[in-house]
Amino acid sequence: MTTSRRPAALFSPFIRRQQVLLLYRRILQTIRQVPNDSDRKYLKDWAREEFKRNKSATEEDTIRMMITQGNMQLKELEKTLALAKS
Repeated sequence: MTTSRRPAALFSPFIRRQQVLLLYRRILQTIRQVPNDSDRKYLKDWAREEFKRNKSATEEDTIRMMITQGNMQLKELEKTLALAKS
């Protein structure tokens, strides 16, 4: 009896989608911690617009690069908030 194995590339779009959604949720959760209302609204609108603008991206390398950049921007935001609280 042989078992058919599905290539990992077949699941890659689903994995990337989950990574993007997780990043989006984490960014919005972090933005909620911004104390100033107008800054919070600006950042929320910015994040929403960036994700909308890149929604049609399909190339694997491009999506991976955007996820990496998003994670770096999230870390910067977290660092800025930590500094503001101290």
